Amino acid sequence: MIRNYDKLIFELSKEGREGYSLPRKQFDGYCMCKGLPENLRRESTPELPEVTEFDVVRHYTNLSNKNFGVDTGFYPLGSCTMKYNPRINEEIAAHPAFTQLHPEAPAECTQGALEVYYNLAASLAEVSGLSAFTLNPYAGAHGELTGLMIMRQYHIQRGDLKRTKVIVPDSAHGTNPASAAVCGLQIVEVKSTANGTVDVEDLKPLLDDTVAGIMMTNPNTLGIFETEIPEISRLVHECGGLLYYDGANLNAVLGKCRPGDMGFDIMHINLHKTFSTPHGGGGPGDGPVGVREGLEHLLPNPQVKKDAEGKFYLDTDEASSGYVSNFLGNFGVIMRAYTYILTLGRENVKMVGPLAVLNANYVKEALKGEYYLPIEGVCKHEFVFDGLADKSTGVTTLDIAKRLLDYGYHAPTIYFPLLFHQSIMIEPTETESKETLDEFIAVMKKVAQEAIENPEVVKSAPHSTPVRRLDETTAARFPKTTYRQMKG
Repeated sequence: MIRNYDKLIFELSKEGREGYSLPRKQFDGYCMCKGLPENLRRESTPELPEVTEFDVVRHYTNLSNKNFGVDTGFYPLGSCTMKYNPRINEEIAAHPAFTQLHPEAPAECTQGALEVYYNLAASLAEVSGLSAFTLNPYAGAHGELTGLMIMRQYHIQRGDLKRTKVIVPDSAHGTNPASAAVCGLQIVEVKSTANGTVDVEDLKPLLDDTVAGIMMTNPNTLGIFETEIPEISRLVHECGGLLYYDGANLNAVLGKCRPGDMGFDIMHINLHKTFSTPHGGGGPGDGPVGVREGLEHLLPNPQVKKDAEGKFYLDTDEASSGYVSNFLGNFGVIMRAYTYILTLGRENVKMVGPLAVLNANYVKEALKGEYYLPIEGVCKHEFVFDGLADKSTGVTTLDIAKRLLDYGYHAPTIYFPLLFHQSIMIEPTETESKETLDEFIAVMKKVAQEAIENPEVVKSAPHSTPVRRLDETTAARFPKTTYRQMKG
């Protein structure tokens, strides 16, 4: 039986029902669309569901209770690092002294905020081994674009205009080639070896005087540490290119090694992945970008600096890569990341990477009998199975993901990376307890057993969610996005 408050908002609509409306007399003689061109004004009332205010409140309250997030359960989403966001971060970020600042307030009135910005940039430089950071980009992919703009500006200022190619591994995050393309660069793919790392022999013939640089993630998307970085660094630098570090997986090595020490020239950091800020889901986020010594002038304007008297000010450089945002990034996100670093302190920051690696290997070793592990050995923060070890039942990775929903777990990342046909990418993060991991392992083993003993139960899952399995192809090609379409 479908209860009334389980229905969608358009299903609750009844002709003539109204929610709260403002008193009309308050607006007598005033046109609400004043200044709007005639050709853009509505000729009729918009067709919207007719519901009471109570209907709307109850609908969205109950809908929110059906949402799944890292605060409600285990979220082993590989590649995305869905780890806990400590509440102290939220408390500090919500302090009125910061939230009520106007973004265009002069520097002399915002010394505290500028100090936070300056100190976080310095902290990121320390943990990454680079010289300087900007926090201006609004998200990780925005940071990628900013870093590539810096790379391109570096070559342009040297008069090396034919360097328009960026090498990207076949295991890379999809944003890498996308960001390079947006930046007007040509993407050249380099293959991986059988053990999942960049094939140095395949890389060598790709290097010439048209290469601007290479984009790499370390550990890579398979959760494997790239052991040939020193050799790759030497080869790319000898041909005149730069090394770009995609900081998406920095969480795995935090406190153990630094991209700058590996030879990388430019990097971005996803604050939501490594420094516990909320995962954007489209926003808000922040994607700091760092550079090695000698490239600081290329960071986007403005840059926060400190004078000899300890006062903070905004500086601009004509040689920079320009402006990438209206202000100084998403300050609320910056506050959360800064609080996280201060809360952990120098010693505990060093524990993040090792604990993330420990948890990932614990889960991997416990499940590799039931699920096919294509690459053996120690992983870092995440690992990839290629579906079930027993594929005779026809149960797919999608089926497994749907069945996990019945047991109260968000599904891991599936069908990525593209190197394996039935990829299941799992990342438990360092914040999960052994008890939580053991429960997840038990459920994964139970699903694998169901796939053998009663495969139809898995293939027809989920069975207990508000929405059952959808025709995903039809939903993607013919989405119903308006009230009129939903009415049928």
